[in-house]
Amino acid sequence: MKRRSRSLMIFGVLGFVFLYAPILSLVVFSFNESRLVTVWGGFSTKWYGELFRDPQILDAAWVSLRVALASATLSVVIGTVASFVLVRFRRFRTKTLLSMMITAPLVMPEVIIGLALLLMFVAMESILGWPGQRGIMTIIIAHSTFGAAYAAVIIQSRLVDMDLSIEEAALDLGAHPVRVFFDVTLPVIAPALMSGWLLAFTLSLDDLVVASFVSGPGASTLPMVIFSKVRLGVSPDVNALAAIIIGVASIGIIVAALQVSRSKKMSQN
Repeated sequence: MKRRSRSLMIFGVLGFVFLYAPILSLVVFSFNESRLVTVWGGFSTKWYGELFRDPQILDAAWVSLRVALASATLSVVIGTVASFVLVRFRRFRTKTLLSMMITAPLVMPEVIIGLALLLMFVAMESILGWPGQRGIMTIIIAHSTFGAAYAAVIIQSRLVDMDLSIEEAALDLGAHPVRVFFDVTLPVIAPALMSGWLLAFTLSLDDLVVASFVSGPGASTLPMVIFSKVRLGVSPDVNALAAIIIGVASIGIIVAALQVSRSKKMSQN
């Protein structure tokens, strides 16, 4: 038994090393003095300065941030509505079809999603004259398409486990259904809404394939710019950018974990 547990521990350590050693080396080499990313030339932070002086990177980061904020919010709204329809309205003819349409982006290849959205925007432009030029708005719509699917799954699972007697008690006391939703239902499902928003936000920041199909001139996201730079060779400022993203993501994970732990303690008390 001890031998088996020791073997599992060794494999676990090797797995973590395999996953996180490349990330750690990337962060270390972001402080490299040398322009060669694989040769250590001494400690320096000059590449962080070069990064913040690069207008292409800054513009792409601002575009990605705007797109992620808008698409994550829209994804949560769409996912909430879809979840309520699937959970609360148990019998209607197109329920199975609606459920399939919501979950389809979860299993559909990103290339297919991007190509389908591109063809849709081209058809809309020829019929309606909109969008005249693909850009930030088309990327937001595209990211909301698959972001809403992930948000709906999370919110739907929370609604299924929700105690309906709380809403029924509020209705019996004379509260309007709209007020019941905002004062009772929304606070209960708030953690699921936040989880869905964070997941959609992360997926939007990370997306490269779909954005490449639906973007236009002057609307390059950060992953698109990084990919174009890496194709010409990895530069140290890309390592610095990746280190900043890893740091921000780590802080977000720690804050979220502390918030979840605090919520559990408050619910137990």
